Amino acid sequence: MIAFDRVSFAFDDHVVLHEVSFSIPRGRMRFLLGASGSGKSVLLKLILGLLRPDSGTITVNGHRIDALSEPELLDIRGDIGMVFQEIALFDSLTVEENVGYRLYEETDMPADDVRQRVEEVLGFVGLEEYMTRMPAELSGGQRRRVAVARAMASRPGLLLFDDPTTGLDPITSISVNDEIVKLRDLEQVTAVFATHQIRDAFYIATHQAVRTPAGIQIVDAAPGSTRADFMVLHEGRFVFEGDADALLASPDPYLKEFLFNTLPPW
Repeated sequence: MIAFDRVSFAFDDHVVLHEVSFSIPRGRMRFLLGASGSGKSVLLKLILGLLRPDSGTITVNGHRIDALSEPELLDIRGDIGMVFQEIALFDSLTVEENVGYRLYEETDMPADDVRQRVEEVLGFVGLEEYMTRMPAELSGGQRRRVAVARAMASRPGLLLFDDPTTGLDPITSISVNDEIVKLRDLEQVTAVFATHQIRDAFYIATHQAVRTPAGIQIVDAAPGSTRADFMVLHEGRFVFEGDADALLASPDPYLKEFLFNTLPPW
């Protein structure tokens, strides 16, 4: 689904990424951790083709992103959903119009079908009764969940998250995290999740969504049962790739300082 092969990128003399290589199979989630300025957002922009690497190759859904023209990139981006910390809902549009905007504007889908899809994804995030509300009538957490629904609406194969819970209180963050867990496990999309919120990343990585007779439940994940791994950026390179247990058990001095001096306790 996504493959970086010896990718380097710099702003003038400041090296952001140096010969970075990794791959993310279809249906997996990767968390990007690292200090501010470590290159997390740059990596997301490289995936989208908003930035071009100085060297190396980037493949998304079988296409060489680094070699495509802008019109060709627009087609690729049609299969990518984005949830950024700047929610960027249209203030003058209802929740329904915001969530269905891409389908209304960029596809030939009949209006009734768009509305049905909007109802479906709003139901997925528990906001089906909010279709006629305006963004100003929503709480911060509800706005983030609308943003998740909007990203889902076109059924993208790939979702990119850039600090989606920044600025939210812990309880609201958990509600948004639960929707992301459901999205990963029940919709089986590929996802890249860049964040400074280490607690949220570990919550998502160690929980899973299951269907029960009582409805969808978020439960503790059995070891090795989730499709989520971590990558930690430091000085232009990945200093760790692996699951949550391996990250916590790492003896690397930088990782210990980064994890346990940043946001204890777990």
